[in-house]
Amino acid sequence: MSDAYNPEGDGAKMSYADAMSYGDYLHLDGILGQQHPQSTAHDEMLFIIQHQTSELWMKLALHELSAARDALIAGDLTHMFKMMARVSRIFEQLNSAWDVLRTMTPADYTTFREALGPSSGFQSHQYRLIEYVLGNRNPNMLKPHAHRPDMVAALQAELARPSFYDEVIRFLFVTLDGDARNLPAPQMTSPHSAVPEVQARWKVVYEDVDTHWRLYELGEKLVDLEDYFRRWRFNHVTTVERVIGFKRGTGGTSGVQYLRRMLDVELFPELWHLRGDL
Repeated sequence: MSDAYNPEGDGAKMSYADAMSYGDYLHLDGILGQQHPQSTAHDEMLFIIQHQTSELWMKLALHELSAARDALIAGDLTHMFKMMARVSRIFEQLNSAWDVLRTMTPADYTTFREALGPSSGFQSHQYRLIEYVLGNRNPNMLKPHAHRPDMVAALQAELARPSFYDEVIRFLFVTLDGDARNLPAPQMTSPHSAVPEVQARWKVVYEDVDTHWRLYELGEKLVDLEDYFRRWRFNHVTTVERVIGFKRGTGGTSGVQYLRRMLDVELFPELWHLRGDL
């Protein structure tokens, strides 16, 4: 008789013919059946799974950011802070994923690069939506999605409402001023640029932390989120440079040069600029 451990003896359910299993709940057949390499190259599977899992993490980030914005509008900062912290950790996971992709050498990538055609991460509508939600709004970036009306509709719907950061600014003004009379107009269809009046109010918060602790905590949660976001962008640049050098991207961008330009984008500029005034 075998001495192998049998979980059934401890009450574990071992038959799922008439019950929902782990695979059923997660729809694993569908998920694990969606990797379709276009070549025979060994490393193409790594490339596909890296990007598919990144899209799943971005889906969760959007889920959390949407709920965080709703919580902020409702004045529920406690739950919003938890969601913001989770988004930061999601980007920590996305950062770690680059370490796996960097095990692919330039020689490995060239074995299947042609199979990608013009497809590129530049075309990720979820990444674009995250940028729009956070306030980096460039309507020109709708164009790569023109062939998908559903994606364009989702992006346009986001452009039609104040960004998460715009809602933060409203909360900042109402909390400090008592009303929104002096609130600057939300920057709905352009990347958020620093507003002196916004920076002045953040300065009030940072110069009297004890009095404005909740606002201070909010500001630091935003900085923490952008810190992780910037690291993700930086790791993207270094990974691309390590693998393809300064070749053009498959989607037609200038590759590393384009990605380096993105490193200069500030999501919450007033929170970074005020540090020099303290």
